[in-house]
Amino acid sequence: MILVVNTTSDTSLTEEIRQAAGAKAGEIDIVEAAELKIGHCIGCNFCWLKTPGECAVKDDYEIILKKLIHADQYWVISDTALGFIDHKGKNVFDRILPILTMNLHFVGDQMRHISRYGKNADLGIIYKGDADKEYLERWAERAALNLESRSLGVFDESKIKEAVSCMC
Repeated sequence: MILVVNTTSDTSLTEEIRQAAGAKAGEIDIVEAAELKIGHCIGCNFCWLKTPGECAVKDDYEIILKKLIHADQYWVISDTALGFIDHKGKNVFDRILPILTMNLHFVGDQMRHISRYGKNADLGIIYKGDADKEYLERWAERAALNLESRSLGVFDESKIKEAVSCMC
């Protein structure tokens, strides 16, 4: 399953994804998150220690988290700010922590958190606005490495068809 979370108010972007996906559109689960209340990670570690797999911040992110644990791919559509994804886009990435455990293991010469559910979704970003694409690509690769998954790429909104080709 492919999970697409649109944190922008532009629903035409997700409609374009559906159209570009064609017959495979049924494999794509889209969450329009612009109006959802999704706070930032507060770093309390409850999702690791007190309520394993469940975020202590009670807001609309739970909708996304329940879908994310089943997803093979996790795409975030975000506006930009200061050359990076904006706070809404960053929040939906930062709140991934409950799918990991606090336990660590070595992968090569680096430490990684162990996945709580045995697999983690590959990550992709579609951004709207001005961004430092090179920096975003490095950040997405690093985020995917930390999740022991892979980066599917970073795409400007004008390249949605290219992003969809990585989805299907």
